[in-house]
Amino acid sequence: MPVDQNFAFLLLGILLAATVVAGTLSSRFGVPALIGFLGLGMIAGSDGLGGIAFAEYGLAQTIGAGALLFILFSGGLDTSWAAVRKVASPALVLATVGVAISAGVMALASVLLLGFDLVSGLLLGAIIGSTDAAAVFAVMRTQGLGLKADIQSLIEFESGSNDPMAIFLVGAMLVFIAAPATPLLSLGSSFVLQMTVGAAVGAAVGYGFAGYMRRSRLRTGGLALVVSVAAGFLAFGLAGVLQGNGFLAAYLAGIVAGNQSFPMSRAVKLFQDGVAWLGQVVMFLILGLLVFPSQLPQVAGLGLAITAILMLLARPISVFACLLPFRRFSLKELVFVSWAGLRGAVPIVLATFPVVAGAPNAETIFNITFFVVLASSLVQGPTLGWAARRLGIAGPAGGPAAASDAVAVKTTGRDVG
Repeated sequence: MPVDQNFAFLLLGILLAATVVAGTLSSRFGVPALIGFLGLGMIAGSDGLGGIAFAEYGLAQTIGAGALLFILFSGGLDTSWAAVRKVASPALVLATVGVAISAGVMALASVLLLGFDLVSGLLLGAIIGSTDAAAVFAVMRTQGLGLKADIQSLIEFESGSNDPMAIFLVGAMLVFIAAPATPLLSLGSSFVLQMTVGAAVGAAVGYGFAGYMRRSRLRTGGLALVVSVAAGFLAFGLAGVLQGNGFLAAYLAGIVAGNQSFPMSRAVKLFQDGVAWLGQVVMFLILGLLVFPSQLPQVAGLGLAITAILMLLARPISVFACLLPFRRFSLKELVFVSWAGLRGAVPIVLATFPVVAGAPNAETIFNITFFVVLASSLVQGPTLGWAARRLGIAGPAGGPAAASDAVAVKTTGRDVG
């Protein structure tokens, strides 16, 4: 039946405002804000008090992709290349090889615990293989850690750059499910093409956006914000049309543009920060609506086991295997990087892909993924500061790294709690 638009807008405003409040409250307890966002979505859903029936996985996937591209674009704008350049090599190895190692370990666990075939296990492993920078740094800033700049930059850059690898692996596994005879060589060439084109398009759009802002001399300040939105869409869309990875393009476009000087750069970064947070709120709210809380107890035991393997085995193995060869990180720092691998938006969005594609075990994968994100955030989020202090790598409150975070928060508006 038709819905009165006034009532629909009123309901949307109430939901958005309530979601922000829930996220702010959760972050004050050391829990990532996404838990509050997701929780309110579950409460408002068909199994909750709101009774809103929503099962449009395709729509949720589209909205999630749009939100993620601006989350990555905004994250790139706020990334200082001078800070991440020293750790770019280990971070990129961890963001690619590390995701593949995690996916392999979780595939074996899925075969043994869930009874999945190897391809379905790799699909689940790829979905939960990437970390979430927004969740990690929301907790780190709330708890006021004074970490070494290299460790903080490593975690941030890895989290922002590992999404393309996870997305590629999910797509590859779905191709194998649909066409088991697909040659591996074709997937390898597809990976190289996606990453190369994505990187090239991202760099071109980033330079083009900054150059246009310098030369156009826009007389209306608001148009600069419109141009920044266009840049995000152009990077993602053009890369996709050219068979590249749009998420990598959006992230690199942000990094390239953010490390150049152009008029109204601060206003653009603040605006894109707001767009990114709006995207997170809407995305998590919708993803929460997709979940039926009554189904979660059925996978609670297996979900807890999968989460434990991910946190205590798969992530540490990938971190040590990727970072030990660089011989620049101490054992305690490697342990902390392993524990800082919180899961967030990307795994839940990726979990909609098998459902839309009609893959075997799709609903089980979605519910397991949702449980993994919840459990990881609730366990690792509140204990991240404790782990840093226990390992002796947290500086005093207000130390150099903490002061750097405070400046970043003031200039980017990323503090939500």
